[in-house]
Amino acid sequence: MRAKTVVDFALQFGVKLSLNEELLVQTDGRFFLLNSQIKSLVKDNFFYAGTFLGKVKNSKFFPSFTLLSMIAKQQEANRILVDRKVGWLFICGRDIFKKGVMRTYGKIQRNSHVLVFNEFGECLGFGRVLAGLEQQADKNVVAVANVLDVGDFLRRERDL
Repeated sequence: MRAKTVVDFALQFGVKLSLNEELLVQTDGRFFLLNSQIKSLVKDNFFYAGTFLGKVKNSKFFPSFTLLSMIAKQQEANRILVDRKVGWLFICGRDIFKKGVMRTYGKIQRNSHVLVFNEFGECLGFGRVLAGLEQQADKNVVAVANVLDVGDFLRRERDL
């Protein structure tokens, strides 16, 4: 059952993750993937161990960038490729206009989630498709809303 939360999140990108339920541990709403050696050492009230996959807050799952990287390695993942300028704006927290999308991969539909990649093949984060990318004629409309990007950590540090 623990794996369902993580697996369901990956399915939003068209990816079927296979996780060993015995090595997936949840504590205080946080999900960790452990190996068998670490699993035998951890107690129920640990703070951090293995690979952090994400957390549930207010019944919503927030992925780690490690989990996004795992999803991004799958060829079937829904993704878009953006140019350098759009990539920079995206990691600054901005949404993506249709004209900034250079290429699409996978089954991208309205309200689906997509990984956002720059021209170097780096996953910058993910967003939610607001407008059909193929059907949309107006290139000056927001096509993908920013949900999470790699600049998020820096913006949170600034607020401290």
